[in-house]
Amino acid sequence: MTDDPDDVAESFARSFPAVYLRFHRRDEKGGQLPTASRAVLQHLALSGPVTVGELCDHLDRAQSVVSDIVAHLEQKGLVERQDDPDDRRRRLVWLSPFGRDFLQHDQEILSVDLLRSAVAAMAPADRAALARGMQALLAADDPARGRPALPTHRKPLPTGNPRKDSK
Repeated sequence: MTDDPDDVAESFARSFPAVYLRFHRRDEKGGQLPTASRAVLQHLALSGPVTVGELCDHLDRAQSVVSDIVAHLEQKGLVERQDDPDDRRRRLVWLSPFGRDFLQHDQEILSVDLLRSAVAAMAPADRAALARGMQALLAADDPARGRPALPTHRKPLPTGNPRKDSK
């Protein structure tokens, strides 16, 4: 294998789809949460305990809608309600331990179990090289170099509307 940056980049790009298809997480049908429920869990993970009213403000949804979502998540054991230690009249919504585990798993793109099995079959030096190589690749594309880190590096959209410009 050559160490030419163009060759390595092309080889990685050709290999990546096979890695994704082989190791991506496959969940059972019905295990998915609606987008609004996932948004509540993600907000709680970032913000900490909040009231239903605060969730309404963040999600820009009616209180009845957010209350239904929270009740559904509570029924699934993903969130818990607790008294506000600063104001006993208020109830806070917070991720349950199961909810934190669920959210962590939900955000995994690749299956750790599938990867673990394949990585265990690799030679120790190859395992170390894989880990170092992935970290080096990410470090080499540090967002501080002027590009946004997420959601992805996008190609610029074409300028002008061909239909509009041709009239």
